[in-house]
Amino acid sequence: MSSASSSQNIHPTAIIEEGATLGADTRVGAYAVIGPDVVLGDGVKIHPHAVVTGRTQIGDATEIFSFASIGSQPQDLKYHGEPSRLVIGARNMIREHVTMNPGTEGGGMLTSVGDGGLFMVGAHVAHDCIVGDNVILANNATLGGHVTVGSFAILGGLSAVHQFARIGTHAIVGGMTGVEHDVIPYGSVKGDRARLAGLNIIGMRRRGFTREQIDGLRRAYKAMFATTGTLQERVDAVAEAEGDQAAVMEIVDFIREDSSRSICQPRDDAD
Repeated sequence: MSSASSSQNIHPTAIIEEGATLGADTRVGAYAVIGPDVVLGDGVKIHPHAVVTGRTQIGDATEIFSFASIGSQPQDLKYHGEPSRLVIGARNMIREHVTMNPGTEGGGMLTSVGDGGLFMVGAHVAHDCIVGDNVILANNATLGGHVTVGSFAILGGLSAVHQFARIGTHAIVGGMTGVEHDVIPYGSVKGDRARLAGLNIIGMRRRGFTREQIDGLRRAYKAMFATTGTLQERVDAVAEAEGDQAAVMEIVDFIREDSSRSICQPRDDAD
């Protein structure tokens, strides 16, 4: 355990177990618990009653609020105590009652969360998830095991993502939506069982995408999810026609990538 110094503010009731490493300007509130294999970066703030345990690394300036449980063993019956890890990046805000679990032997031994995320009350990041930068999980949003979430994705409150599904960069998932299939980058999905409802236009505008970029994505989306031909044929045609546009090719590459889940599709009017 790093010794307390003038640059650290540790409440006397907090439990910092032997072996834990605390960076400069760390703050740990009343009755919080920091496990022996935890590494906290500089400027990390742990609120009262939060628990950080396991082989967990927290990046600089991340803030963890009361009653969060970070790094406890995975909720997976196949887990048998293997020394897996949870790595959380810098400048994340992890609110009350959030749970994040380390990886498992069956998933690469690592759960990874990027920088600058917001994880609202009750959100859950399960074992072996890979979460990008600037991701938002609203209240009680849930990621099953082995889920991949691209940077700048937003998951609405009470949404749930099936194990092994992928959420592309800049995608948005509506509140109370169950996601069983992969969601393309820039896609917008909603419904009791998620169906594509278009592109995340508002999100792209907020992040400074040009009109030309958005128009190119609209053309590509319309072509890829037309009713003629196979999805592979349509994707190949889009790649040939719009191959000079990086955002379009991000969707093309996402669809072409091997995945255990199918691609989330727009709703058929006959449904």
